[in-house]
Amino acid sequence: MDRLEAMSIFITVVEAGSLAAAARRLGCSPASVTRAVAGLEASAGTRLLERTTRRFAVTEAGSRHLATYRQMLAELARLEKPSADLEISGSVVVTAPELFGRLKVMPVVEGFLARHPLAQVRVLLLNRVVDLVGEGVDVAVRLAELPDSSMTAVRIGEVRRLTCAAPGYLARHPPPDHPADLADHWCIGLNDAGSRELWRFRESGAARRVRSVRVNCRLSLNSAGAAIQAAERGMGVVRPLSYQVERQIADGSLVTLLQDYEPASIPVHLVFQPRRNVGGAVRAFIDYAVPLLRNAPAGSFRHPPKSLSVRSDPWSEVYLAQAELRGSSADRVRRSPPGQICADLVGTRSPKTGLLATVAFRCS
Repeated sequence: MDRLEAMSIFITVVEAGSLAAAARRLGCSPASVTRAVAGLEASAGTRLLERTTRRFAVTEAGSRHLATYRQMLAELARLEKPSADLEISGSVVVTAPELFGRLKVMPVVEGFLARHPLAQVRVLLLNRVVDLVGEGVDVAVRLAELPDSSMTAVRIGEVRRLTCAAPGYLARHPPPDHPADLADHWCIGLNDAGSRELWRFRESGAARRVRSVRVNCRLSLNSAGAAIQAAERGMGVVRPLSYQVERQIADGSLVTLLQDYEPASIPVHLVFQPRRNVGGAVRAFIDYAVPLLRNAPAGSFRHPPKSLSVRSDPWSEVYLAQAELRGSSADRVRRSPPGQICADLVGTRSPKTGLLATVAFRCS
């Protein structure tokens, strides 16, 4: 019998009130209990219990040793807990695009802080590429194809570039069946380019070539949220990312258009320094955030297809090569009812042909 087991038996004897009661509680013989207590007394060089035929009393030395044994066993139990259950302390600096951060990252941060009360998180919502080392950032969400880098990148999903308008607007302007039809529609810009900007579509034929078209927008904003609100009010056609209009598509305030001509999906990555340079709080945040972000709703923030499935441990992942979802046959492509994204259309393309190479758009 080892000493730790003997300590546990001694504590049980004191709590149970007798050697026999302790033996019954532990499911062992009274002789085993007696040997355990005797062994502790021999090691301590003093009596821990004053025993009579029917009862015992804890000696002064026994009381001191009892407190020590309890403290030692509690500390051992704490150290043997799984690492995920240990108290995480320290700070984490996270950056993400402004709207993605508000809609997708902040719920993750809230859950992480609730799980780890001693941790601190600083969130930077910035619509620009952040220098992780130079600006002291631990984890960054990047919505783009990534260049080669010494940083570690874990692909957590992809987003789609949609073309949307409000049902009220479409009641006044027939929905476009082809990008060329947008020449007769009002357009809403999403950047600082002013009244003219490039909108990209993909041809619906086998080649799936990208075609950039210059759009003359009646309204241009540098805020995606403001542009989406303008579209909801019926001010024109807008091209947000899928996660940005998840609620609007679900409640029918915006309808998706030109799904057959969607450009390629945009990968989403969590980027951070190699593991050897990352502290415990940062590791815990990444381990917590990756599965939650991957499980975001399929219509707005799609995780990689099964053929690109990844392991649950983000630290063991090899950086996934960029890949496009394979197209599907025409009989699998169907239109979504107003205000609803059909799951069949996520990542699918119809084999129609005939996109004009360049179209000059105007809004009037």
